[in-house]
Amino acid sequence: MLLLSLVMMVWACGQTSRSTSSGQDDEIEKILSGLSLEEKVGQMTNLTLTTIASDDNPDRAIVLDSAKMHDVFIKYHVGSLQNVMSGAYGFEQWRTLIQSLQDYTLQKTRHKIPFLYAIDAVHGANYLLGGTQFPHNLGLAATRNVRLVESAAKITAAETRASGIRYNFSPVLDVGRNQQWSRLGETFGEDTYMVREFGKASIRGYEGDSQVNTAHVAACMKHYIGYSVPENGKDRAPAYIPEIVLREYFLPQFQDAVNMGARTLMVNSGEVNGVPVHASKFLLTDVLRGELGFEGMVITDWQDILKMHERHLVASSHKEAVYLAVEAGIDMCIVPFDFRFTEDLIELVQEGRISESRIDASVRRILTLKKQVGLFENPNVELDLATYFANPEYKEVALQAARESLVLLKNEEGTLPLSRNQKVLLTGPTANTVTALHGAWSYTWQGYKEALYPDEIKTIKDALPAAQYVPSIEFHEKEEKVFDLNQVLRAARNSDVIVLCLGEISYAETPGNIPDLAFPENQKELIAKLSQTGKPIVVVLLEGRPRIIREIEPMMDGLVAGFWPGSQGAQAVADVLYGDFNPSGKLPITYPRYSGTLSTYDHKRLDEAAEIDDPYKYYYEFKPQYEFGHGLSYTSFEYGQVNVNADTITSDLKVSISITNTGDRAGQEVVSLYTRDHYASITPSVRRLRRFVKIDLKPGETREIDFTLTKADVSFVNQQLKTVFEEGHFDIMIGPGLKTVYWK
Repeated sequence: MLLLSLVMMVWACGQTSRSTSSGQDDEIEKILSGLSLEEKVGQMTNLTLTTIASDDNPDRAIVLDSAKMHDVFIKYHVGSLQNVMSGAYGFEQWRTLIQSLQDYTLQKTRHKIPFLYAIDAVHGANYLLGGTQFPHNLGLAATRNVRLVESAAKITAAETRASGIRYNFSPVLDVGRNQQWSRLGETFGEDTYMVREFGKASIRGYEGDSQVNTAHVAACMKHYIGYSVPENGKDRAPAYIPEIVLREYFLPQFQDAVNMGARTLMVNSGEVNGVPVHASKFLLTDVLRGELGFEGMVITDWQDILKMHERHLVASSHKEAVYLAVEAGIDMCIVPFDFRFTEDLIELVQEGRISESRIDASVRRILTLKKQVGLFENPNVELDLATYFANPEYKEVALQAARESLVLLKNEEGTLPLSRNQKVLLTGPTANTVTALHGAWSYTWQGYKEALYPDEIKTIKDALPAAQYVPSIEFHEKEEKVFDLNQVLRAARNSDVIVLCLGEISYAETPGNIPDLAFPENQKELIAKLSQTGKPIVVVLLEGRPRIIREIEPMMDGLVAGFWPGSQGAQAVADVLYGDFNPSGKLPITYPRYSGTLSTYDHKRLDEAAEIDDPYKYYYEFKPQYEFGHGLSYTSFEYGQVNVNADTITSDLKVSISITNTGDRAGQEVVSLYTRDHYASITPSVRRLRRFVKIDLKPGETREIDFTLTKADVSFVNQQLKTVFEEGHFDIMIGPGLKTVYWK
């Protein structure tokens, strides 16, 4: 914890308070008044780097095309760029690129407005060679460590800003409530309260108190709204969400982010209830601007205005799609390859269909963002921030995050931790690859190009040098190579224990769509054959979502869920397997037992109901493979009684409980408080997470934990779409303990 404290202190000095005033800025208004319509629309246009550059040469040097740059910056007045071409670039490459583009903009454009560069640094500086990569959000949520998540965001911001980039498309605030969704690994799990807490921590880390002259970046809360629950489980697919559910589970985290002053917001690529969110004035203006009070910039996702014409079929032409999106509330469009958005929007204003004052509102927000990240004060690459890149302590934070993200799901008869005297066989498709440790958005969009990863990143094979590695299945980018299993079986018979690394090939977004959550057949066959040797099997799962293990889980003596733990993931796995680190992760999702039963922990009572006739009766059953919050330790913890300040509550509820480490080694425990409303006008969930805290306990140590709940914590959205508190009986649940109170 000392290391975390030191990292958190690095950014504590020299911060200035952010302005919350919604009044006009004289500097911005002066710039805006001097812009032509074409220049204004250019500020609303965001293109990808390939529109002005190439890197298709042996050393991947970035080559700028002067003719294309003239079109982008001079003819069309484009104000922002993003992304990479073939993959991540080095620190000096980024700084040279950004400075070159900024010099061009400042020297050759009429308006001299600095341009803005954006990147998807979603689990660390993942497009920066030598940058720090952390577990993806699902793994970070498994840590239940809010300070650790904030530290990861601070480090990401510092390295991103040092490379010359000041705008980051992160964090993901989608609630991962469909376990089949290919972007589940990018979420903070299935619980709204947890997403709220980790989302706020990320924004604090990214944005700090100010982005002017600091090692911070503008954050982008995404993807507003309802993106993560497509009906068919696939990415960028329709969702059908009653407004009462939308407001209960999907809106609160965005309200929190707005209240914190988050600078920008990215829109859901899909559609909700038959309306593309990019075309929903209700969601983008009435709710976002009106109810939530958001004053920042709204940006589209990739090509999503074009998709309203080509895929959603709500616009008869691209021009009509532009009209719908801008009228709905879009400020900036990730086009990203051409100038159709620019040309069509200019025509729409000239025809009088969109007012220039509407354009001014968007450009005002964009210019404000540029000022907030310090581009007007100092548009150049900040050379003095080079010291924020690749600090050795960053890797220590990444290692700690990876360790705490690992969830020990099963440990039969003390199979784990392993002894260094044991003969260990290591095999499986994720044992000798770095891509399965990283997943999406790692050096490339899909993350599966092994050759682009730095040589110093360890595979699990590298981190377990004493183990005998025998290949059985290996991932090679998108392909699998299957070896002679007889050799693996011979080695297994001569071993004391088998460490079997299973999981998924790296993927991102739509290319990661799958028809169901079935586990890969060849991996099921592998563990089935190994189990016939009678040797204990410890499985390490590296996956971005929970694949169904119902048939093979009984063959496992130990099971560690690793999700996508990042560049320090292999060492973290080794530390947990050998007991050098006591696992403390807790599942941030419900791990399903069947593909056809994808339920969340906070489901309704009726979801559990089953009826039997002859004679008629009914019962309740909820039986996932592993429940939300499950996670074992190498020590044991004992919970005392749940204590409350009164049995009848009229104001705040104060709860306390004691926890004792009754084992023989130090460990971390996540203390989680759940509530259950006995009766309500809207059917209550079987339980809801309201608080959690992670604590360190030495052997024999006892700590008293205090929580305070307000009526707002147990309020809900009613039939009139109002958030209300209703008096009644509530169960307060911590560990195995329960206390019922009457709250009025």
